[in-house]
Amino acid sequence: MIAFLQGSVIPHGEDSVIINVRGVGYEVLCSAHTRGAVSDQTSAQLWIYTYVREDILQLFGFATKAEKELFLSLIKVSGIGPKVAMKILSGAPLDAIIQMIDEGDIRRLSQLPKVGKKTAEQIVLALKGKIILEGNEKPRSAFTARANIVSALVNLGFKIQDVEKVVEQMEPSIDFEDGLRKGLSSLSGAF
Repeated sequence: MIAFLQGSVIPHGEDSVIINVRGVGYEVLCSAHTRGAVSDQTSAQLWIYTYVREDILQLFGFATKAEKELFLSLIKVSGIGPKVAMKILSGAPLDAIIQMIDEGDIRRLSQLPKVGKKTAEQIVLALKGKIILEGNEKPRSAFTARANIVSALVNLGFKIQDVEKVVEQMEPSIDFEDGLRKGLSSLSGAF
């Protein structure tokens, strides 16, 4: 089983990269966040999940251990395979996904790619209060503040995709009030 790859990066399609490890190119499917993090680097390290079935062998890559751990939690949910889990990870930052699950926010979860109401309910039922990410590099308070900013802006009527783009550009240590103010300013177009 391949668990980790390090090598030069060749962007390949919308949802994958090729990692060149000493002349061997491994196609690795990854979330939009991971692809964005490694596509402009000359060398990258990815944590790998190797998916094997009788007719397929695929590699799924993650820039952080935390993203891989959330992926592994998601694929344990009935009806969620590796490709669907990767789409979910591409739909929002990790902290926002964790908060949606912990709060049982079916409405926001069902807005993620490939997630309907029934799947969102299954995710909450299976994972609420059970996600502990050991590889998480951010303090939990930073996750909570950013996730609360996302939640507040979405509840004010902004599209989750637009909100996520704005919040991702904020500094990791931003507090809720400043983040909400900056988010409102950016999303309303009044810098």
